[in-house]
Amino acid sequence: MQTSPQEETKSGFLLRNLLKGLVWFAVIITAYILLQSEIEVYEHEIARLGNKLGLLLSIFTLSEIVFGIIPPEVFMFIWRGGEMSQYIINLSLLTFISYGAGVLGYYIGYTFSKTGFYQKIHARYLQQYDRQLKKYGGYLVLVGAVTPVPFSATCMMAGSVHLNFKNFLLICISRILRFAVYGWMVWQFPNWFIT
Repeated sequence: MQTSPQEETKSGFLLRNLLKGLVWFAVIITAYILLQSEIEVYEHEIARLGNKLGLLLSIFTLSEIVFGIIPPEVFMFIWRGGEMSQYIINLSLLTFISYGAGVLGYYIGYTFSKTGFYQKIHARYLQQYDRQLKKYGGYLVLVGAVTPVPFSATCMMAGSVHLNFKNFLLICISRILRFAVYGWMVWQFPNWFIT
Protein backbone atom coordinates (compact mmCIF):
# COMPACT_ATOMS: atom_id res chain seq x y z
CA MET A 1 0.00 0.00 0.00
CA GLN A 2 1.40 3.35 -1.05
CA THR A 3 1.45 6.29 1.36
CA SER A 4 0.69 9.80 0.27
CA PRO A 5 3.38 12.49 0.32
CA GLN A 6 1.51 14.27 3.14
CA GLU A 7 1.75 11.18 5.37
CA GLU A 8 5.45 10.85 4.56
CA THR A 9 5.98 14.47 5.54
CA LYS A 10 4.16 13.91 8.84
CA SER A 11 6.18 10.77 9.48
CA GLY A 12 9.39 12.63 8.66
CA PHE A 13 8.36 15.41 11.04
CA LEU A 14 7.68 12.88 13.79
CA LEU A 15 10.90 10.90 13.27
CA ARG A 16 13.09 13.99 13.03
CA ASN A 17 11.73 15.37 16.30
CA LEU A 18 11.87 12.00 18.06
CA LEU A 19 15.53 11.74 17.09
CA LYS A 20 16.20 15.25 18.41
CA GLY A 21 14.48 14.29 21.66
CA LEU A 22 16.57 11.14 22.06
CA VAL A 23 19.76 13.07 21.34
CA TRP A 24 18.80 15.66 23.98
CA PHE A 25 18.08 12.91 26.50
CA ALA A 26 21.43 11.25 25.70
CA VAL A 27 23.14 14.59 26.38
CA ILE A 28 21.41 14.84 29.79
CA ILE A 29 22.39 11.28 30.76
CA THR A 30 25.98 11.81 29.54
CA ALA A 31 26.29 15.08 31.47
CA TYR A 32 25.00 13.34 34.61
CA ILE A 33 27.51 10.52 34.23
CA LEU A 34 30.44 12.86 33.52
CA LEU A 35 29.54 15.14 36.43
CA GLN A 36 28.84 12.28 38.85
CA SER A 37 31.93 12.98 41.00
CA GLU A 38 30.91 16.66 41.30
CA ILE A 39 27.31 15.68 42.11
CA GLU A 40 28.42 13.27 44.87
CA VAL A 41 29.72 16.28 46.85
CA TYR A 42 26.12 17.52 47.08
CA GLU A 43 24.56 14.08 47.59
CA HIS A 44 23.35 14.89 51.12
CA GLU A 45 21.69 18.15 49.99
CA ILE A 46 20.11 16.42 46.98
CA ALA A 47 18.73 13.70 49.28
CA ARG A 48 17.28 16.36 51.63
CA LEU A 49 15.70 18.11 48.65
CA GLY A 50 14.33 14.78 47.40
CA ASN A 51 12.50 14.33 50.72
CA LYS A 52 10.56 17.58 50.16
CA LEU A 53 7.97 15.85 47.99
CA GLY A 54 5.31 18.56 48.30
CA LEU A 55 7.72 21.31 47.31
CA LEU A 56 9.11 19.38 44.34
CA LEU A 57 5.66 18.40 43.08
CA SER A 58 4.50 22.03 43.39
CA ILE A 59 7.52 23.26 41.43
CA PHE A 60 6.96 20.59 38.78
CA THR A 61 3.24 21.42 38.52
CA LEU A 62 3.98 25.11 38.04
CA SER A 63 6.67 24.27 35.49
CA GLU A 64 4.38 21.97 33.52
CA ILE A 65 1.59 24.53 33.40
CA VAL A 66 3.98 27.32 32.37
CA PHE A 67 5.31 25.64 29.20
CA GLY A 68 7.43 22.91 30.85
CA ILE A 69 10.34 25.09 31.89
CA ILE A 70 12.05 22.40 34.01
CA PRO A 71 12.57 19.02 32.31
CA PRO A 72 11.03 16.14 34.33
CA GLU A 73 14.37 14.34 34.17
CA VAL A 74 15.72 16.84 36.74
CA PHE A 75 13.19 15.51 39.28
CA MET A 76 13.94 11.93 38.24
CA PHE A 77 17.63 12.49 38.99
CA ILE A 78 16.84 14.06 42.37
CA TRP A 79 14.82 10.99 43.41
CA ARG A 80 17.24 8.49 41.87
CA GLY A 81 19.21 8.07 45.09
CA GLY A 82 16.26 6.79 47.14
CA GLU A 83 14.31 3.56 47.27
CA MET A 84 13.05 2.20 43.96
CA SER A 85 9.47 1.83 45.24
CA GLN A 86 9.37 5.51 46.27
CA TYR A 87 10.98 6.47 42.95
CA ILE A 88 8.18 4.68 41.08
CA ILE A 89 5.51 6.41 43.21
CA ASN A 90 7.11 9.81 42.63
CA LEU A 91 7.45 9.10 38.91
CA SER A 92 3.77 8.14 38.76
CA LEU A 93 2.85 11.44 40.45
CA LEU A 94 4.95 13.35 37.90
CA THR A 95 3.22 11.49 35.08
CA PHE A 96 -0.25 12.26 36.44
CA ILE A 97 0.62 15.95 36.95
CA SER A 98 2.10 16.24 33.47
CA TYR A 99 -0.90 14.61 31.80
CA GLY A 100 -3.25 16.86 33.76
CA ALA A 101 -1.21 19.95 32.86
CA GLY A 102 -1.47 18.94 29.20
CA VAL A 103 -5.25 18.72 29.41
CA LEU A 104 -5.34 22.08 31.20
CA GLY A 105 -3.09 23.50 28.47
CA TYR A 106 -5.51 22.25 25.81
CA TYR A 107 -8.41 24.04 27.54
CA ILE A 108 -6.37 27.21 27.95
CA GLY A 109 -5.55 27.20 24.23
CA TYR A 110 -9.13 26.35 23.29
CA THR A 111 -10.62 29.08 25.49
CA PHE A 112 -7.99 31.68 24.64
CA SER A 113 -8.50 31.13 20.90
CA LYS A 114 -12.03 32.52 21.28
CA THR A 115 -10.94 35.87 22.77
CA GLY A 116 -10.58 39.11 20.88
CA PHE A 117 -7.00 39.45 22.10
CA TYR A 118 -6.10 36.10 20.56
CA GLN A 119 -7.80 37.06 17.30
CA LYS A 120 -5.59 40.16 17.08
CA ILE A 121 -2.43 38.18 17.85
CA HIS A 122 -3.52 35.45 15.47
CA ALA A 123 -4.17 37.83 12.59
CA ARG A 124 -0.85 39.58 13.11
CA TYR A 125 1.57 36.80 14.05
CA LEU A 126 0.07 33.31 14.01
CA GLN A 127 -2.03 33.05 10.88
CA GLN A 128 0.99 31.97 8.86
CA TYR A 129 1.35 28.93 11.15
CA ASP A 130 -2.31 27.83 11.06
CA ARG A 131 -1.93 25.42 8.18
CA GLN A 132 1.11 23.74 9.77
CA LEU A 133 -0.58 23.51 13.16
CA LYS A 134 -3.66 21.92 11.64
CA LYS A 135 -1.54 19.63 9.48
CA TYR A 136 0.79 18.48 12.27
CA GLY A 137 -1.62 18.91 15.20
CA GLY A 138 -1.67 15.32 16.47
CA TYR A 139 1.96 14.73 15.52
CA LEU A 140 2.96 17.91 17.31
CA VAL A 141 1.21 16.74 20.49
CA LEU A 142 2.91 13.34 20.17
CA VAL A 143 6.31 14.98 19.76
CA GLY A 144 5.60 17.15 22.82
CA ALA A 145 4.48 14.11 24.79
CA VAL A 146 7.52 11.93 24.15
CA THR A 147 10.41 14.39 23.69
CA PRO A 148 11.81 17.35 25.65
CA VAL A 149 9.72 19.72 23.49
CA PRO A 150 7.50 21.62 25.99
CA PHE A 151 4.38 19.45 26.32
CA SER A 152 2.04 22.06 27.77
CA ALA A 153 2.85 24.52 24.98
CA THR A 154 2.06 21.93 22.31
CA CYS A 155 -1.19 21.13 24.11
CA MET A 156 -2.13 24.83 24.14
CA MET A 157 -1.46 25.01 20.41
CA ALA A 158 -3.59 21.89 19.86
CA GLY A 159 -6.42 23.50 21.81
CA SER A 160 -6.10 26.76 19.89
CA VAL A 161 -6.66 24.95 16.56
CA HIS A 162 -9.46 22.85 18.15
CA LEU A 163 -7.83 19.46 17.63
CA ASN A 164 -10.40 16.74 18.32
CA PHE A 165 -10.39 16.35 22.11
CA LYS A 166 -10.80 12.54 22.15
CA ASN A 167 -7.90 12.15 19.73
CA PHE A 168 -5.90 14.58 21.84
CA LEU A 169 -6.49 12.51 25.00
CA LEU A 170 -5.49 9.31 23.21
CA ILE A 171 -2.30 10.84 21.84
CA CYS A 172 -1.43 12.17 25.31
CA ILE A 173 -1.35 8.61 26.67
CA SER A 174 2.07 8.40 25.04
CA ARG A 175 3.20 10.80 27.79
CA ILE A 176 2.83 7.91 30.24
CA LEU A 177 5.09 5.75 28.08
CA ARG A 178 7.67 8.54 27.91
CA PHE A 179 7.81 8.88 31.69
CA ALA A 180 8.05 5.12 32.14
CA VAL A 181 10.89 4.73 29.61
CA TYR A 182 12.81 7.86 30.62
CA GLY A 183 12.32 7.04 34.30
CA TRP A 184 13.73 3.56 33.79
CA MET A 185 16.65 4.99 31.82
CA VAL A 186 17.45 7.56 34.52
CA TRP A 187 17.32 4.82 37.15
CA GLN A 188 19.39 2.26 35.20
CA PHE A 189 21.78 3.91 32.74
CA PRO A 190 24.15 5.66 35.16
CA ASN A 191 24.68 2.30 36.94
CA TRP A 192 26.05 0.85 33.73
CA PHE A 193 28.79 3.48 33.47
CA ILE A 194 29.62 4.45 37.06
CA THR A 195 31.78 2.03 39.00
